[in-house]
Amino acid sequence: MCKDSNRQRLSNNWCRRDIGEQSSMVTISHSTPAIERLLDPAEEFTTIASGFRFVEGPVWNSADRSLQFNDIQNDARWRWTEADAAVLTAKPNRIGNGMTLARDGSLLVCEHVTSSVVRELRDGHRELVAFHFEGTYLNSPNDVVERSDGTVYFSDPDYGRWDHVVGVHRRLELGFQGVFMVPPGGGETRLVVARDEFDQPNGLCFSPDESVLYIDDLHGVRAFDVAPDGGLSPGRPFHAGMGDTDIPGRGNPDGMRCDEFGNIWCTARGGIWVLAPSGDLLGIIETDETSANLTWGGDDGRTLFICMSTTVRTLRTRVGAAPLTIRSGE
Repeated sequence: MCKDSNRQRLSNNWCRRDIGEQSSMVTISHSTPAIERLLDPAEEFTTIASGFRFVEGPVWNSADRSLQFNDIQNDARWRWTEADAAVLTAKPNRIGNGMTLARDGSLLVCEHVTSSVVRELRDGHRELVAFHFEGTYLNSPNDVVERSDGTVYFSDPDYGRWDHVVGVHRRLELGFQGVFMVPPGGGETRLVVARDEFDQPNGLCFSPDESVLYIDDLHGVRAFDVAPDGGLSPGRPFHAGMGDTDIPGRGNPDGMRCDEFGNIWCTARGGIWVLAPSGDLLGIIETDETSANLTWGGDDGRTLFICMSTTVRTLRTRVGAAPLTIRSGE
């Protein structure tokens, strides 16, 4: 029985999800020869957990070989391991969304209910990283990444203020949807894009050398050169036409990751769009559910964990995540 079961009136089935592995074929549309260097077309999706409402924010921790993820509409956090399957670890969860594992082992989490980015420490304590800008509360931070020097970047659309399904219905205060950074060690939250740059900024990821930060919006991805001080250049179009709705979770660009060769793997309309560093489309890995986010993990770092609405699935690839950049003087 999970420790929160009495308070939340959860059943044993709610606290643990062990479905056994279920496989399904992979279909790649708009494929190019280059996609086969990244993925064997004969690979299959394997479902490792199911029965959720809308899963997001997958984070792999190689130290304990675990995957953490959030079920947004059930306001819950789950932890999956090969030995124990998916186990409920927190409910309520302040409607956590995007997460990333920081270099110090802490977990950075975007929370819709508190309109904050927080740092969950390994001793169980939590610290505020960002919750306001120029004296006004943020909208509802959505996704977060950390540069190798400890600079934190996060997107701040307003989805978490729309209703009580994915947040808390309340008035908008900030007046725009931006992307922000917080310097290493904490400090003042800084806007790093123009206030009118995005409609609803969402997923973020760095190029392997951290010289470019990719950020997606409702219909595509934009690229920003990263200055030594962490600031961003004006954005430029990277790839468009990836979404066909303004409603979150219905096929617009969402979570994305960069692989070791600089290709961008972005969840969007129809599945996972794989884009070359040039922005050219290499192929779309089709999914039968809306894909919201993804991350690499596993023993060799080449297992792709994908959050697909009600399920979490894996896919073996021929590549892994972009390696961590080590800056001089560190």
